[in-house]
Amino acid sequence: MPFRRTGRPQTALKYAFRIRQPPTMNSQYYIGIMSGTSMDGADAVLIRMEGTQWREAAAHAFVPYSDGLRQQLLDLQDVGANELHRSRMLAQTLSRLYAQTVGKLLHDTGLTPTQITAVGCHGQTVRHAPEHGYSIQLADLPLLAELSGILTVGDFRSRDIAAGGQGAPLVPAFHQALFADENTTRVVLNIGGPAETRVVLNIGGISNISILPPDAPAAGFDTGPGNMLMDAWMRHIWQLPYDQNGEKAAQGQVLPELFATLLDHPYFSLPHPKSTGRELFSLDWLQGRLKGGERPEDVLKTLLEYTAQTVFDAVVSTAPDVRNIYVCGGGIRNGALTASLNTLFAPKDIRLHSTAELGLDPQWVEAAAFGWLAACWFNRLPGNPHRATGASKPCILGAGHYA
Repeated sequence: MPFRRTGRPQTALKYAFRIRQPPTMNSQYYIGIMSGTSMDGADAVLIRMEGTQWREAAAHAFVPYSDGLRQQLLDLQDVGANELHRSRMLAQTLSRLYAQTVGKLLHDTGLTPTQITAVGCHGQTVRHAPEHGYSIQLADLPLLAELSGILTVGDFRSRDIAAGGQGAPLVPAFHQALFADENTTRVVLNIGGPAETRVVLNIGGISNISILPPDAPAAGFDTGPGNMLMDAWMRHIWQLPYDQNGEKAAQGQVLPELFATLLDHPYFSLPHPKSTGRELFSLDWLQGRLKGGERPEDVLKTLLEYTAQTVFDAVVSTAPDVRNIYVCGGGIRNGALTASLNTLFAPKDIRLHSTAELGLDPQWVEAAAFGWLAACWFNRLPGNPHRATGASKPCILGAGHYA
């Protein structure tokens, strides 16, 4: 089996979120909203904090994008007519959908807007260009605050970029707060052996890793495409949003020449910190490297192995001492992809696990991170993993809009 999904981890007492406790007088609820590069919809996760201390991720809601909305967002990736107007109208559409997601979460949990301290909204990335000093995540934050009736915090990437960072990935600090294996914990729990370096692998549209040493700040970077190219190929050939459990890829064979051509992308030779997106790895980019006449299943299989290989190369080159990788994001549901990763890492004695083993559902991790970042903003704490992004200093991320 690629992942062990049951059983209590040895460090199960490390974080209070592993023990479901009733809210206390000091509890605050936050909601994190994430819509990633896969552009499949909006995830919202309700988290509970006590001041700056994480307690639990309590509930999740999802609202899918319509095909029309997804296409409008994809169209905005490229330079086109009337971009400013289209982007602002899409920001309003997205914020109404985000408000719908918040409303669904509140309905499911029986909470009211007055019981939520803040919403942290990532927005939808449509252009990521830190080399030019900007990254655009569409969201009308004042509108979301108005519709939800909750203090809304967003625009998390801009402050990091202003301090010289990439503005991405933003999740390593959150991963470190929840998932790092610390020596102090092992002393308290009387667990033998030294604390270990862990890697958290998020496979969304883009794949990124967080490297979590036990006694040092988190590092991390985007390793390259995750599901993005595979999903784009599925839509292009079969008009399907994704490859269910990697079933179509399993029918194909790797095309060695295409595989080598894709691996030759200059992004992989760049030093980290680094981040990427659809600007570099798009369907057009892929099609420009095809000769024509390839079996679609073979192209898909090649893309799957390409994602796995680029993750493997990134991990072994930057975290050679790691023995355990914890996986989250939509890619964890692709059995063919997780099998390929296990095959690559097994000779290195590196094991893959779900983040569920550390107490957090792999589909909840990214949205929960932006609830946590909203809590950092509310408590005036730096939230950027500056070692991962390359920013010159820790910064308080985001801008708030009161309801």
